[in-house]
Amino acid sequence: MSPIFDQSEFDIRCEWGPCAVAELSPISDAVIVIDVLSFTTCVEVAVSRGATVFPYRLKDGSAQTFASEMNAELAGPRGRTRYSLSPVSLAQLPDGARIVLPSPNGSTLSLGTGTTPTFAGCLRNASAVARAAMQIGPRIAVVPAGERWKGDDSLRPALEDWLGAGAIISHIEGVLSPEARAAAETFQTAHSDLPERLLACSSGKELAAKGFASDVELAAELDVSDCVPLLADGAYAAIS
Repeated sequence: MSPIFDQSEFDIRCEWGPCAVAELSPISDAVIVIDVLSFTTCVEVAVSRGATVFPYRLKDGSAQTFASEMNAELAGPRGRTRYSLSPVSLAQLPDGARIVLPSPNGSTLSLGTGTTPTFAGCLRNASAVARAAMQIGPRIAVVPAGERWKGDDSLRPALEDWLGAGAIISHIEGVLSPEARAAAETFQTAHSDLPERLLACSSGKELAAKGFASDVELAAELDVSDCVPLLADGAYAAIS
């Protein structure tokens, strides 16, 4: 990537998707991955209950093989298995549970950051994750995952992830890139009615239409958690 696009002259960078992870991770002290509906919200809910979460890119037969190798339970399709990418389904996880969460968005980003310390951020733990990232260093990459268009699998920027990025950036000290500042400003205009905004956005409407409005409502809760999930050795666990 050209230096024109890497936002390296700013402390706090914000850019979308896998390409952002690939380019910004090597020049950042920490990366914060955001996939509000639902991967990083699921990670926060699970890890806050003492679980270990293994991100996995693919939703195919290899996921079950990987789960067996990790001595973990595989999260399945939302609404069809005990545990899934439904945050509500993970709210009763027992302490010490080990869960594999296949996800083409949040998991893919998490597994693309190399050796750079990587956090799972969402609206629920926005300020806690911001504080933890600042303790590592001043150069922080905030990467909203977005969704995928069903037609060609290209990146669809998603409002919920932009708001999650803005919520976290609002708590980070440093010189913001224009992109990071725009995310923070968008969050400031929306923070008073996050549940309504998330339920009305495209991703929220899709989940509500499938009967998962409660997942959207849970994901819209702002700063209700001090849990900071950090990726280490291929798995997210809580840091103290």
